[in-house]
Amino acid sequence: MVAEQRSGRGRPPPPASAAWRPGDPPGGRRFVRVFTDQELALEAGGSLRDLTVAYETWGTLAPARDNAVLVCHALTGDSHAAGPAGDGHPTAGWWDGLIGPGKAVDTDRWFVVSPNVLGGCQGTTGPASTAPDGRPFGSRWPRTTIRDQVAVEAGLADALGIGRWAAVVGGSMGGMRVVEWAAGQPDRIDSAIVLAAGAAASAEQIALQSTQVRAITLDPGFAGGDYYDAPPGAGPHEGLGLARRIGHLTYRTEQEVEERFGRLPQGSEDPLAGGRYQIESYLDHHADKLARRFDANSYIALSEAMSHHDVGRGRGGVARALSRVRARTWVIGIDADRLYPVHLQRRIAALVPTCEDFSTISSPYGHDGFLIETEALAPLFRRALEGVACPCPPVSG
Repeated sequence: MVAEQRSGRGRPPPPASAAWRPGDPPGGRRFVRVFTDQELALEAGGSLRDLTVAYETWGTLAPARDNAVLVCHALTGDSHAAGPAGDGHPTAGWWDGLIGPGKAVDTDRWFVVSPNVLGGCQGTTGPASTAPDGRPFGSRWPRTTIRDQVAVEAGLADALGIGRWAAVVGGSMGGMRVVEWAAGQPDRIDSAIVLAAGAAASAEQIALQSTQVRAITLDPGFAGGDYYDAPPGAGPHEGLGLARRIGHLTYRTEQEVEERFGRLPQGSEDPLAGGRYQIESYLDHHADKLARRFDANSYIALSEAMSHHDVGRGRGGVARALSRVRARTWVIGIDADRLYPVHLQRRIAALVPTCEDFSTISSPYGHDGFLIETEALAPLFRRALEGVACPCPPVSG
């Protein structure tokens, strides 16, 4: 009874992988191939070539191509930053409250681009993608880093004819890419907006991410990473679900879960008889939900990329790397974020010579505040983007 409850009683078993595949509804995705004529040399060794990038856009690119804004998603995000749910997009855009006509990232003025990241599973080349030999990469997917992700985003910009971004914006893993763009590609961005991220992964973040990875790899259904031909219910969904439970607790706060759930049982279930508390049901729900929209190998690849994040690697350390930043920079932290504490954003703000402002928003939701607190973020985004030089008149579209 309890096992059935925890696996989602009454629902079909989750697929071995919920990666988007060619032939699935594209939704708002567009696709471009990058690194077709040369290999992408990976930071950790090895290379990839002929990569597909899935991306979405909103607004119109100005004739001078100087109004483009890059929006970078977090760990389990994708290119669908704005817009409704529908075919190809099981949920509404993850920043739908911030991106659109008249919103903080005003698509009547800005041409907004949001790509799925390298190593992801929603249309951009990643572990579930077909390798040159016709089989999924699976266990053969190479180690990739935040720096590699930015190199692919730069390839996308080249393919779109965008020589310079008016702004690059992102939170969490997306914020790491903003930091990497600012330090590693200083001549290609005018403005940077960093949310809920640090300049380098901390020991605690590495510990949490590696524990989640371990939860997945210990699942017998993981099969060493080569599980793509497994039938529904036979893939690593238990390990992926456990990783999500661990992660989700770090995204929220003790105060929030205590106020929402306390020690209440789930419905008529009796915890003393093997039933669940409400908090357990909540975590079960999010575990099952992720297993039906994500891929375990991508979760590993992106978690490890976050652990390897260090903007100072090979650049003389964090302080020297951030001293290279030329973009006008806005840094935003969340007061209750226990995964990426405010002192990490404060350090970025202190070391970037062109930092315009450091702000902290108050939220009971902890790290997830960067996704939830759109009303608090909107005026900060407007202020940052109003400070970006854009000689072009507003455009519609």
